Amino acid sequence: MIVRTWRGWTRPADAAAYEDYLMRTGFAEYTATPGNKGAYFTRRDAGERTEFFLITLWESWEAVRAFAGDEPGRAVFYPEDDAFLVDKEVTVDHYDVFAST
Repeated sequence: MIVRTWRGWTRPADAAAYEDYLMRTGFAEYTATPGNKGAYFTRRDAGERTEFFLITLWESWEAVRAFAGDEPGRAVFYPEDDAFLVDKEVTVDHYDVFAST
């Protein structure tokens, strides 16, 4: 299994609207992609920003590429992301899972 992570930040006033937007876009697309084994979308207030940390689980690199395309190390963005995000990671991290419960 492969874990894929990404972070982005909004203004606190935009956090609820961005959460709704993520559910309609990223969460829906992640979970509809064959080979997706789970998605955790988290957020926390961090001073003058709200941090969003997305964690997804994939059964294989083929499944990751089915979602992310030919450059799986690049983040996937949606049309209105820039209206919400004050900062974002343009790359993602991947981890091989070697143990779980």
